[in-house]
Amino acid sequence: MNWNLWIRQSHRWISIAFTLGVIVNTIATASGQEPPVWVYFLALGPLLLLLITGLYLFALPYFARRRAERGAGA
Repeated sequence: MNWNLWIRQSHRWISIAFTLGVIVNTIATASGQEPPVWVYFLALGPLLLLLITGLYLFALPYFARRRAERGAGA
């Protein structure tokens, strides 16, 4: 499997984990009781991974364009 495809697929699955973390956080907060502190931090792990993979995916077209320009000029 190509490295870029692996990152893209991981980004998709991490987004599902983040969404589930937000849903759990929302339900726990809306339950009327004060949830444990770890519930508030539940979505931060996937969010950090989403930031890293998202920035990589955002930069991919720019790196590809630069690589193509260098290859054409050689």
